[in-house]
Amino acid sequence: MTEQLILVTGGTGTTGGRIAHRLRARGVPVRVASRRAACRLDWADPTTWDAALAGTSAVYLAYAPDLAVPGADDVLAAFTDRAARAGVGRVVLLSGRGEPAAQRAEQAVRETASSAGLDWTVVRCSWFAQNFTEGQFADAVRAGELALPVDDVVEPFVDADDIADVAVAALLDDGHAGLTHELTGPRALTFAAAVAELAAATGRPVAFRSVPLAEFTAALAGDGVPPEVVELMTHLFTEVLDGRNAAPAHGVQQALGRPATDFTDAVRRSTLAGSRA
Repeated sequence: MTEQLILVTGGTGTTGGRIAHRLRARGVPVRVASRRAACRLDWADPTTWDAALAGTSAVYLAYAPDLAVPGADDVLAAFTDRAARAGVGRVVLLSGRGEPAAQRAEQAVRETASSAGLDWTVVRCSWFAQNFTEGQFADAVRAGELALPVDDVVEPFVDADDIADVAVAALLDDGHAGLTHELTGPRALTFAAAVAELAAATGRPVAFRSVPLAEFTAALAGDGVPPEVVELMTHLFTEVLDGRNAAPAHGVQQALGRPATDFTDAVRRSTLAGSRA
């Protein structure tokens, strides 16, 4: 691909920020777009789409707040069609592992892209290791206790840096078109074990406590979390964390030719990076 300008949607988020940084390090022009970026992109406002897409050759699609939101598949189909009409040649979709709604969004992007002659790649993953260090669990971890409505279910937490590496390869390199890369870490951990490893790796005392879902959602509501976000978290802790994603996948190895990053290494690196910020 030549004369590249890559649009990174959600470009200030956990994966988007990493992708934009990697692209710039390789000298690739990047346009970061989100509701709060200089290039404003609002999924609910199609009048913001054309300016974000203008002149771009490839797009990283990170839909917010989540592909589980009703209508996400229709929005992404419309955006992919708009991208094709703007001259984009390649789309890379961040998707959710084990989520039927996310797979409907994948299908919408695949079908729209294929009919328009766009290359497409799906990067499918679930819980990030960085959720504990810079995401939705980080404040609780810093406070010393993480209370979640999970028991012994295991999750092969994936390193966001691995996701970014795979996405950049799919955006820039040939050989990824028409593929779905399913990404996980190399081993599955319970949330309690993950917190224990995080504490040992960072030297920060953190406890884990399993709580009923009602207690968890009540605490969110008491903290002023909007009802739609509470509903989304309920979905994630019931549908996605039911054991369906327990088995590690091999997408990082298949996409990059190297092993996936271990959870302990990922959270240690993320914590150190945060301490230098």
